[in-house]
Amino acid sequence: MPVGSYAAFLKVAQQAALAAGALQVKHLRRPRAFATKRSAIDLVTQVDKACERLIERTVRRAYPDFDFLGEERGQRTAASPYRWIVDPIDGTNNFVHGFPFFGVSIGLEHQGRIVVGVIFDATRQELFTATRGGGAYLNGERLHVSPTRRLAHSLLSTGFSTAFLKQDEPFLGWFKALQRGSHGIRRMGSTVLSLAAVAAGRLEGFYERDLWPWDIAAGLLLVTEAGGCVSNLEGRPVVLTEGCLVATNGHIHRALLRTLSHRSSK
Repeated sequence: MPVGSYAAFLKVAQQAALAAGALQVKHLRRPRAFATKRSAIDLVTQVDKACERLIERTVRRAYPDFDFLGEERGQRTAASPYRWIVDPIDGTNNFVHGFPFFGVSIGLEHQGRIVVGVIFDATRQELFTATRGGGAYLNGERLHVSPTRRLAHSLLSTGFSTAFLKQDEPFLGWFKALQRGSHGIRRMGSTVLSLAAVAAGRLEGFYERDLWPWDIAAGLLLVTEAGGCVSNLEGRPVVLTEGCLVATNGHIHRALLRTLSHRSSK
């Protein structure tokens, strides 16, 4: 499909992300009731649900026949080759505590490939966009990954899944090895903003396991279109349902994979 064909999809995704972000900012400093989902630290609020409904209404007005997969309400299937993959608030735990680091993520999948990605950081008014073959952008300015070539000179990000509550390995082994072997690791509480930071050259790499399709759909396209590299933990192509992701500027990818593999075997 020609790159130009994605422009209309991207416009709708941007509209939906901006509307959801405005709703989040409106509620950020208000008392927020929350419930738990898969664990005591996996939170959901009424704002998450309202944002997902808003996003779904926006994209369905334009493309009523597309499938839709959202974190909060699951999948609605229309047997379309297109599927929106949406995380209305990635970083809900941060949002609940009033910590302004969370984002909207909207990806569009066509026949198994992500072709459009939008991530919006509403508190900073940073809109990250990408189309397959068309590059990645931040507020309209072209993005490029970091030129750093050594893992030892890299700044990384990760997250600990709810599996950490029952078993702290391999999470701590990875963290210790990479904290010692890099400029440091940040655990920011938002996968989508971490991936956007890799695309923007603010981080050299990100790794995490036990992820969901909505966590990574838009971000992996941003990273690759900014010149970076994405894979699973073994270096193979990313499968959205597999839940594992390593995203880097490309230069440090093999070194990061070696470290992850070595610590996994301990």
